[in-house]
Amino acid sequence: MAAELFVGIDVGTTGCRALAVDAEGVVRAEATTEYGFAMPRPGWTEQDPEEWWSGAVRCLRSLVAQVGAGAIRGVGLTGQMHGSVFLDGRGAVIRPALLWNDQRTVAQCDAIEARVGSERLYALAGNPALTGFTAPKLLWLREHEPDAYARLAHLLLPKDYVRFRLTGAIATDVTDASGTLLLDVAGRRWSQEILAALDIDERILPALYESADVTGAVSEEAARATGLAAGTPVVAGAGDQAAGAVAAGAVTPGIAAVAVGTSGVVFLPSEEPVHARAGDVSAPPGLEPESLKTVHSFCHAVPGLWHAMGVMLSAGGSLRWLRDALYAAEAAEAARQGADVYDRITADAAEVAPGAEGLLFLPYLAGERTPHFDPFVRGSFLGLSLGHRRQHLARAVLEGIAFGLRDCLDLVRRLAGEPAEVRIMGGGAKSEVWREIIAAVLGVPLRRLGVDEGPALGAAILAAVGVGAFADVRSACQAMVRLGSVTEPPASWPSLYEALLLAYRGAYRQVAPVFREAPIGPPNEGR
Repeated sequence: MAAELFVGIDVGTTGCRALAVDAEGVVRAEATTEYGFAMPRPGWTEQDPEEWWSGAVRCLRSLVAQVGAGAIRGVGLTGQMHGSVFLDGRGAVIRPALLWNDQRTVAQCDAIEARVGSERLYALAGNPALTGFTAPKLLWLREHEPDAYARLAHLLLPKDYVRFRLTGAIATDVTDASGTLLLDVAGRRWSQEILAALDIDERILPALYESADVTGAVSEEAARATGLAAGTPVVAGAGDQAAGAVAAGAVTPGIAAVAVGTSGVVFLPSEEPVHARAGDVSAPPGLEPESLKTVHSFCHAVPGLWHAMGVMLSAGGSLRWLRDALYAAEAAEAARQGADVYDRITADAAEVAPGAEGLLFLPYLAGERTPHFDPFVRGSFLGLSLGHRRQHLARAVLEGIAFGLRDCLDLVRRLAGEPAEVRIMGGGAKSEVWREIIAAVLGVPLRRLGVDEGPALGAAILAAVGVGAFADVRSACQAMVRLGSVTEPPASWPSLYEALLLAYRGAYRQVAPVFREAPIGPPNEGR
């Protein structure tokens, strides 16, 4: 008898990825597609939801061609959070979606804080008003495109538009809804108080589900488009970070996940909403008390569980900048040879002793979110001397990213408790040198995943639970998540990095006013 398979679809910003996995977490088929996004003005990012659907269709048709529709028992969804999809009463897209990194809504965030009250908003939604979140985008539409707003019947998140096209259901899950600024995070329901304060009709919002709940089935029309069998169950799924945590097995308090991709994320489950504790704990040394509120407090993909999440905006993004700025020739040569230029960069970094001979890198190339809500600040090298070479810059960049992750970890552990184990995933987990640096700066051993498939695997695990292959998310993770080796911090490094940590944190306070007070660089979204 052929194995039953579970599909996870990840609706990303630059492409769609889909996996078909069996009950042991073995990937039996995979597919990816790429698409772009538009930047009609500086600081604006938009995407046509049809791109997500066509990308998902291509991925699903590829999976079906590889394994057959009859083997697929259920589908789970994940993807980029916070984006806004505006549909009319017929289900047609009104205008391009505003994405998570769109920064046009500074005024709307101020209005939300004023109308709800900043403290009350934080108590209900678990987060301050941020330009990336969904509610400010809705208010922007109402203010700047009233004709489009008048047609609005449904507000969806990106992965949920794919669900709508698959099943016809207008639905979302509590993890993704946590990033809208419209959810009562503790109650896991839409906040009537916030909706009333912002004059938003709840009828435009999708139905709420827990992540492993079945929200509908593949329609006849979607079956013809994708090759899936009509009637295949589709579960609610989760936002990309919660789904990635499921893929890492971070589904119980005490198991933290560190994801090093373009951004850097530290994720730790909690038995209660963590923002409720923000007033009861002190900030880590060198960080301001308000930094505790830069930690996101969201619902987890496990019913009755929440999570704390710190996010630095330029983790792997900083390393990519270094590649493009200083290793372009090596990158071209590596591409010709089928090699990875990042191996060259980390090898260069390994030639330099910890501390990069006094060179410090602040990884704020795109502003920062945790531990500073600061769209103005930019990256800096401090301490450059005549003796520094490219190898020193490489080492400093890797260390600066690790210090940013340490900021996130220290805040998250204050709110959600000390983790018993920290698991690392994403591109940054591939390099032994970088893992050692991160382990030493964090001061903890890091466990790799046996298979690092990310959010798409998490969505497939949720699908397996939703169709009854497992009793709950935790038991599914025990069966489907495989763990790898542990990286210990090199013996002499943690004490050195601990001494440098306060210098790193103090450096932000010194450079941040420069970027606020002087027109350095091109105008950005915050000015």
